Amino acid sequence: MLAIEGYYDGEIVRTVEKIQAKKNQKLIITILDEFVEELPQKEKSQTVRGMLAKYADPSLREQEATAWEKAVVEKYGNA
Repeated sequence: MLAIEGYYDGEIVRTVEKIQAKKNQKLIITILDEFVEELPQKEKSQTVRGMLAKYADPSLREQEATAWEKAVVEKYGNA
């Protein structure tokens, strides 16, 4: 038998450490009268791609493939 600390977050039971239990293995869950200190939730991190997605213009995607080449030709000419 193994004892592992955990807590109920209002939706599911979470363990403090990793469990080495197998699928369908029986558990005994004991509810204590003690409470853990609630930590402030982290804000979801978002990638730059996600933040700038609202500015994307799908109609310009075809032009992106050759944008660098066109810019070089405009600046330096066709050598």
